[in-house]
Amino acid sequence: MPLNDDQNSDSDSSRLSESTAASSDSEYSRQSFNSDSSSKPSTPASASPPKTVTFDELMAAARNLTDLTLAHEIAVNANFCIKDEDFPQNSFAGTVKQIVHKAFWDHLESELNEDPPEYEHAIKLFEEIKEILLSFLSPGANRIQNQICEVLDTDLIRQQAEHNAVDIHGLANYIINTMGKLCAPIRDNDIKQLKATDNIVELLRQIFRVLDLMKMDMANYTIQNLRPYLQRHLVDYERTKFQEILEETPSALDLTTEWIKESIEDELSSISDESSSPGADSSSKPIISPTLVLNNGYLKLLQWDYGKTIPETLITDEVRLQELREKLNQLKIIACVCLITNNTVGAAIVDVPDFADQLKRICVPLLEGMNKKTFDLKEALNAIGVQICSKVNRSLTERGLPTLNEEMHSNLMGQIAHIVEENNPVSSLIDKRIQFFMRSLLGLPSFQKCMPTMPGGLSVIQTEMEFVGSQYASIVNFNKQVYGPFYANILRKLLFPEAPMGKAETEMPTN
Repeated sequence: MPLNDDQNSDSDSSRLSESTAASSDSEYSRQSFNSDSSSKPSTPASASPPKTVTFDELMAAARNLTDLTLAHEIAVNANFCIKDEDFPQNSFAGTVKQIVHKAFWDHLESELNEDPPEYEHAIKLFEEIKEILLSFLSPGANRIQNQICEVLDTDLIRQQAEHNAVDIHGLANYIINTMGKLCAPIRDNDIKQLKATDNIVELLRQIFRVLDLMKMDMANYTIQNLRPYLQRHLVDYERTKFQEILEETPSALDLTTEWIKESIEDELSSISDESSSPGADSSSKPIISPTLVLNNGYLKLLQWDYGKTIPETLITDEVRLQELREKLNQLKIIACVCLITNNTVGAAIVDVPDFADQLKRICVPLLEGMNKKTFDLKEALNAIGVQICSKVNRSLTERGLPTLNEEMHSNLMGQIAHIVEENNPVSSLIDKRIQFFMRSLLGLPSFQKCMPTMPGGLSVIQTEMEFVGSQYASIVNFNKQVYGPFYANILRKLLFPEAPMGKAETEMPTN
């Protein structure tokens, strides 16, 4: 995710720079980076009345949302960083970039080879390099700042060019030495390679390449230092930022309202089914728990069609929720395969140590990439069936037992292949138990660290389920903290439309 000027405000950069400023130039050297830099407020007011939204207001709201998403990602994802990414090899965009860059550097080389040399393009490059080097400095590094401005004074260089007296190699060497003082230790090898480059045009090209890497290092260093601050203030920051979005774009809760409305309708339908059963009291008015409605809405996200837009209040966690859904789908298949194998083969393998884990190890690599459109689940299940049957026969042979007969072999292969079918009983059973576990997890108080009891049939994936469950509960509990007041207003409006609407001062419960 690129970090642009809108995403990294001047105030944040200034605050960070002031906190890390060196007291002298000698102390400043390398303090802008560290060795790991490149490794991988108040309750919102009630809704505003509808108003006409201009294009500029929409763009401002989009920028706010970008800021919000970036801040959230930095705070919750400890591995988030800016990466050096280029266009795919042989892609059209990559080819165009190569052609344009080659044309530029070829033109520069032809200018410098003229007699006398033409330095205008080279001077512009030195001016750009100067601005990049100055951007790496913290307040207080006055001596090195003055030195950079003095050596790379473009007016002076232009005057020297008029008299054919430009020491272009000397300027390049000064730039490389200065980069060596300012770069992260991980870039030391790049600096050595620059010093070994003789061709001036290739040298300038490589200088810009390394400067781009240094800018990425600086951005990641800023992110590392900004993360603790964001983590301490993220709830207030996100809530306030979203309120700003809502004031600029009153429709910014429409999808969230529809999401909660659907959850209410599901709950009413469930209550209606229960009241229609024999002996139920159908005269009493149904009582719906707001917490239950919200939790049911969160559960729907684990089966969400991510081809459609997610509720606005969950956009910052969309990728994480989608990854959890895909992981749960994979775990469901593994649990189904193990349950079918145990039920088909029975007592002959039940006492084999770690047999369920061996089955899981067969499934996992064959289910990699399940989320990709090109993935063929039927083909993967057939391959899993073949390997499972082979594993079972090998285990039976090792214990001196008869192997699977043709009927059992065909039955086991068929049941595994049919997991993918709609309303498959084994798949439906495992899915219900996974949903039950996740629902139980959301019902726990947020401060309670223990896991609910794992339902039967899921023991083979218990470790993975608990890991996914803890990630899911963390996302949900944080989302409730941030957007609870907004949810409270929506629930009050939908569940109690006759009640007077005031400011959203009631926080949603966090369990």
